[in-house]
Amino acid sequence: MSRRIWDFPGGVHPPENKQQSSVQAIKPYTIPEYVVIPLQQHIGVPAKPCVAVGDRVLKGQKLGDAGGFVSLPVHASTSGTVISIDLHVVQHPSGMDSLCITIQTDGADQWIDHQGIADYRNQDKKVVLERIREAGIAGMGGAGFPSVVKLGIKPDQQVQTLILNAVECEPYITADDRLMQERAEEIIQGLEVMAWLINPQDIVVGIEDNKPQAIDAMRAAAQGTKIEIVSVPTKYPSGGEKQLIYILTGKEVRSGGIPADVGVVCQNTGTAYAVKRAIIDGEPLISRVTTLTGDKVKNKGNYEVLLGTPVSVLLQQAGVAEPELHRLIMGGPMMGFAIHDPRVPVVKTTNCLLVPSEKEFPDPALEQPCIRCGSCAQACPVNLLPQQLYWFAKGKEFDKAAHFNLSDCIECGACSYVCPSNIPLVQYYRYAKGEIRIQQQEQQKADHARLRFEARQARIEREEQEKELKRQQRAKAAAEKQAVKKKAPPAANAPANTGTPTDPNPALDLTKLQTAAASTMKRYKDAQSALLQAEKSGSEHIEVLRKKVDQLKLKADTAKQAFVDAKSATPSDSPTTAPDTGTDPIAILKKASADDFAAYKAAEKALQEAQSTGNTATPEIDALAADVAALKTKSDASKAAMKEARAKEKETIQKQNAAKDPVKTAKMEVAKQQVLLKKANKALQAAQASGEGDIDTLEQAIASTQQALDAAEAELQKAEGANS
Repeated sequence: MSRRIWDFPGGVHPPENKQQSSVQAIKPYTIPEYVVIPLQQHIGVPAKPCVAVGDRVLKGQKLGDAGGFVSLPVHASTSGTVISIDLHVVQHPSGMDSLCITIQTDGADQWIDHQGIADYRNQDKKVVLERIREAGIAGMGGAGFPSVVKLGIKPDQQVQTLILNAVECEPYITADDRLMQERAEEIIQGLEVMAWLINPQDIVVGIEDNKPQAIDAMRAAAQGTKIEIVSVPTKYPSGGEKQLIYILTGKEVRSGGIPADVGVVCQNTGTAYAVKRAIIDGEPLISRVTTLTGDKVKNKGNYEVLLGTPVSVLLQQAGVAEPELHRLIMGGPMMGFAIHDPRVPVVKTTNCLLVPSEKEFPDPALEQPCIRCGSCAQACPVNLLPQQLYWFAKGKEFDKAAHFNLSDCIECGACSYVCPSNIPLVQYYRYAKGEIRIQQQEQQKADHARLRFEARQARIEREEQEKELKRQQRAKAAAEKQAVKKKAPPAANAPANTGTPTDPNPALDLTKLQTAAASTMKRYKDAQSALLQAEKSGSEHIEVLRKKVDQLKLKADTAKQAFVDAKSATPSDSPTTAPDTGTDPIAILKKASADDFAAYKAAEKALQEAQSTGNTATPEIDALAADVAALKTKSDASKAAMKEARAKEKETIQKQNAAKDPVKTAKMEVAKQQVLLKKANKALQAAQASGEGDIDTLEQAIASTQQALDAAEAELQKAEGANS
């Protein structure tokens, strides 16, 4: 029983022009002088280089590792030496550059050690999937989506139909046609590997009926398998993924959906061939079949090309003279794009190079106003409204264009092909898609920033509530403590406070008098110097200064006499000076540090005096320099020892104070952490306002400070509870 064929809406029948390149066998590749391997030849994240300039690489050696889940590695297509890892022009409609690895080939074409998995059915499926990923296989029909992502289905997902897209509906292109005619068995082997991985109920190969030789070859190769070869009517764009699924199954993929939503997995002919080479032969994807055609090509046909081969080399091999180029198109006439630099390399998705003459592809006619004929809507295979989308794109009403399902446009070019006003509709749609994508990215950034701000505000509010609750708890505990103290009876035998010291310290009073005398004398000397300066300059304030000097002299004499009288009245057994430092470790270290520093400075002065004679190379000067270095080392060491002793003493005093009044110490720690938290919040607000600074690090610092504050407040509550 033959499979039912459905017909999708719209579509066009442009001239096929396939006979020029489909009649000759695939021509083998030639090794160019150098190859340029872009690190992004697929949809997704670019690969990351894993080689360096100057490295010698072999054919099939990995040059870049996959940069993520939707990413693939890239490999050397021949042996040679890496001469650069830099930006290079690539196959992009905008002409933009991309990071590429350039290899100077050596002509040896030497392979790395490699081997396939002949008994792959006895392997774990994860091993085979990883081999496909490591081989760098992407969809080779033009989209370049990593094949392993499509094949790595979930355990609970059921695939009803595996479709091999062998339609190749684009005019001029015959790469898949010729590949099926010559290597049908290998394509079937690759298709069987993919079928084993996803276990579909049906396996269908769709081929347009304008390829009878390919249909016969594939049916012969599929004998004895469950694979069904189906001939579909020739109509463009029947090779579109969603269109082919509808043709073969009658299932429609919803707007914004993927084939897996309707239980279908769709792969390309070249992809199946690459899977066979990767699994059975152990070879990564390093070459592909590319069609070279057009009136300017003398040797039309299909060429097996090493990835990274410059287009200029391929054109030269096909007999194209670059000065005669009228236009160079990568891809077909409907969905391809013009490239303006023949240095661009061949990549995994380069299925055709079209070099037409001016007569074959004349320059586009001038765009005329839309006459609202509706031809574009009749030709659209996705049931869109191309005319309305055109007005939205031209008027920059991108929200409306998105609402009218612009994302479903497959950019097949059927609308542009039938437009009598020569409007480049696809270019308008591409422009609108790009702008919508930019708007979505900006919106995502704004949403992310808003969510972070709201989360931060909620956290601050929660922290404030928690702190207020803790303050209320502390106030309640303090009130209860005061109430208990008021109820307690006064101590019966408490000693009265007489207001007089019980242990007077004559040495302390004498020290105060000495300090006062010294301070007053310094003020007197400063005033005397100011008076002398005023007298020299003839200032008008001389009389005022003289009175000030007399007053300060009187005070200085009085303070000095008071110190002398107190000193003479002090008993001989009372200390008249500061306590003896002989037993004070810090005083001892301080004196030692001062002595060492004085010795170092004296030696340094002696060295400078000796060097001032002009002779800097005598043994005496060398000896003095050595003494200076030794004394400086000793001085630094004694100074460090003194600082360490002071720090330990300070720590001991703090511990003693904390032991005497733990509540006061805990309050000080709480106040300290509150100040630190306030500063951290201000720093975060400043960073958010300026857009500079590491926001995540500042938020982590705030969280850490908040934890320290919580711990300090807990210690305060504990101390207050113990004290009550």
